[in-house]
Amino acid sequence: MASPAGGRATSAPLMGRDEEPSIFELSVPGRRAWSFRTTALPEWTAEELVPDEHRRDDQLDLAEVSERDLVAHVTRLTHRQYSVDLGAYPLGSCTMKYNPKLCDRAAAIPGLASAHPATPAAHCQGWLELLVELGSRLCAITGMEAITLQPPAGAAGELTGLLLMRAWHQSQGHQRTKVIIPDSAHGTNPASVTLGGYETVTVPSDRRGLVDLDALRRRLDEDVAGIMLTNPNTLGLFEEDIVEMARSVHEVGGLLYYDGANLNAILGVTRPGDMGFDIVHMNLHKTFAVPHGGGGPGAGPVAVQGRLAEFLPGPLPVREGDGYSWFTPPRSIGRVHGWYGNTLALARAYSYIVANGGDGLRRVAEAAVLNANWLRQRIRGSYDIPFDRPNMHEFVASTRSLKKATGLKALDVAKRLLEEGFHAPTVYFPLIVEEALMFEPTETESLQTLEALAEALERIAGEAVEAGNAEEGRAAPRTAPVRRVDEARAARRLIPTFDARPLAVGDEAAATEASPAARFG
Repeated sequence: MASPAGGRATSAPLMGRDEEPSIFELSVPGRRAWSFRTTALPEWTAEELVPDEHRRDDQLDLAEVSERDLVAHVTRLTHRQYSVDLGAYPLGSCTMKYNPKLCDRAAAIPGLASAHPATPAAHCQGWLELLVELGSRLCAITGMEAITLQPPAGAAGELTGLLLMRAWHQSQGHQRTKVIIPDSAHGTNPASVTLGGYETVTVPSDRRGLVDLDALRRRLDEDVAGIMLTNPNTLGLFEEDIVEMARSVHEVGGLLYYDGANLNAILGVTRPGDMGFDIVHMNLHKTFAVPHGGGGPGAGPVAVQGRLAEFLPGPLPVREGDGYSWFTPPRSIGRVHGWYGNTLALARAYSYIVANGGDGLRRVAEAAVLNANWLRQRIRGSYDIPFDRPNMHEFVASTRSLKKATGLKALDVAKRLLEEGFHAPTVYFPLIVEEALMFEPTETESLQTLEALAEALERIAGEAVEAGNAEEGRAAPRTAPVRRVDEARAARRLIPTFDARPLAVGDEAAATEASPAARFG
């Protein structure tokens, strides 16, 4: 459709924030973008659909643009985004790996995508079969005996696991008040412990970067409900004493909870159940090809040993005779999500597991571990490696020495990497490592990509050493649509709006609020 006269011409994409018009600057009163109706519903009026008390008194301030300008605006915004489909995304601990499009296609099958969540069991037998089969495979992968697929994300899985822990202890007549977590744990762990009604007790790491076994034993008593562990841990190191740790926790009547954030490292090689864990949550959106980022949708199933099965959230999909139905365990803790979780995320995970098979899942873990070790060895001369020993799927480097010599910080390296065409790694985590850079290249990156990433990291460190300062790093990113953001101020004074209205002369406060610097740092 042609654009009515009177607006700003946008015949070609305009690159760069300073040159590119906002959607509001393109707005012209009366301009419209159109689409054809796809339903036979009548044209309801606002008065018929919305009660008086819930209607706005004034018109919603939306940009009025043509379809052409709207599409151009949205397309330009998408070109600003970085994703796992564009390049390396070595975000340590988050397992941001490429998701095969096969899995998206499987989840888009009409019989799956079009089913209403309230469909009676008799009319969604295919869905129930998929869920039962997925649960069976996840139990086999983790060494567990029963599972719920309801939790919609990893953090929801953590809380579910802790509620299961509480329900089991109450059934045994235990009055437990504490849950132990390592000092390198994910930030969600202490938050989940608190939400679960427990007190957090921290156990330190030893010089190897592993849980200090003697310190753990000193913290174990009859007030301890359990311990939350990631294995391999957040430093990317396998907890070598896990069997002895499990024995010690079980001796005081506690349970072991497995945070599945790092499950990608051990697929088909070892299982949490074999290590002694009682409860396992999995991040399907990290390990099994569910799109990750942007707030979801995720999936955080929780699997348990048999003695905890009767407490699982219900209803559960089960095989019944020649068909499938729903079943609620007799002592269920109740629902943890509406309907049955993010089922299309579950469908993607199922297709990923079936496509890879058991041997393929093992190769996933082997390649992830190989890639991470290769990268660690490659950059060890340019960056500190606090725990320089064979790692699993991820490792933690540090700019401690670079900062002391040149002022180059972990944040500066992360921002410079954006100029090199790579997403930044996780920075300043885990907290026990000063100036931490946490890399997880995943199994989906080729040797050529790893080589380019390593060269970029070496170049960033080298330019600071040669210049004797970190000016290049502190100025980055210089080529991105948005320059360096003041994260602290953005978190405290976020201004997520655009205001192109003219300001009164001398109105410096308003000018600051409306300026690009205020919006983007």
